[in-house]
Amino acid sequence: MSSWMRWHGPAMARLWGFCWLVVGFWRAALACPTSCKCSATRIWCSDPTPGIVAFPRLVPNSADPENITEIYIANQKRLEIINEDDVEAYTGLKNLTIVDSGLKFVAHKAFLKNSNLQHINFTRNKLTNLSRKHFRHLDLSELILVGNPFTCSCDIMWIKTLQETKSSPETQDLYCLNESSKNIPLVNLQIPNCGLPSANLAAPNLTVEEGKSITLSCSVAGDPVPNLYWDVGNLVSKHMNETSHTQGSLRITNISSDDSGKQISCVAENLVGEDQDSVNLTVHFAPTITFLESPTSDHHWCIPFTVKGNPKPALQWFLDCASLLKDVL
Repeated sequence: MSSWMRWHGPAMARLWGFCWLVVGFWRAALACPTSCKCSATRIWCSDPTPGIVAFPRLVPNSADPENITEIYIANQKRLEIINEDDVEAYTGLKNLTIVDSGLKFVAHKAFLKNSNLQHINFTRNKLTNLSRKHFRHLDLSELILVGNPFTCSCDIMWIKTLQETKSSPETQDLYCLNESSKNIPLVNLQIPNCGLPSANLAAPNLTVEEGKSITLSCSVAGDPVPNLYWDVGNLVSKHMNETSHTQGSLRITNISSDDSGKQISCVAENLVGEDQDSVNLTVHFAPTITFLESPTSDHHWCIPFTVKGNPKPALQWFLDCASLLKDVL
């Protein structure tokens, strides 16, 4: 009995905690791809023999891929492709490193479900091209691309633009191969008819009354010719857009007071980058009393209330139809 009693309380809790930790590492090890090592939060594949030929995936139903925050891959010369569904299960992934390997192609939607990604390192691979569409939805702190044999073209001008607009003073020593197979520093790359686009939103007075309708017009320009799209955020009011080449319009009908103060943007996007022009929507609507409680005594009589209206309504109190206070704001 005394032996059993000694294992109660904190000691027993520590034992169970250790057991769960062991089980977690055991499950991760069982699910780990061949030639890789795994923990509950990390996958690393650095042994070149026998190596991996595909992006590492955990065995289904044997581990929790959403808990993986770091994947480190090195010296994998036969790893050439990241497919669209290779990384989607790792929704908690923050750091992805593939270095000194054979990576040649990354699918456009490879990181579509990896919104937590912060650091990507593709140093010394075989990438000849890489689209900004891979990363446009990500808030990356770091994208390292040194040592790849990029082909000099408009397709990689976005990398140069990214380098030029970075707030960090540190720049990567990047090169591309021209038609003569000569290394050209990316910082010196000049491609005719390849530049950032522009967006111009011709907006009427965006102060409108609730229930009314409004139409916004936008034009975009650039070479390559940009795509035009509207970013309306969480706009409540019914809206529809029409786009024809470099012109677009956005029709907002039966405007809701809930949309007052929201931003509407027209976005131009091409291979090199994007530009946007934005306006703020102001909705005027009649005042309404949205909350009113019975009086409560707290040193003085207090009546809690809430009033909603735009422009800001003036308040006035009445008792038995007689005014108590005038123009209280």
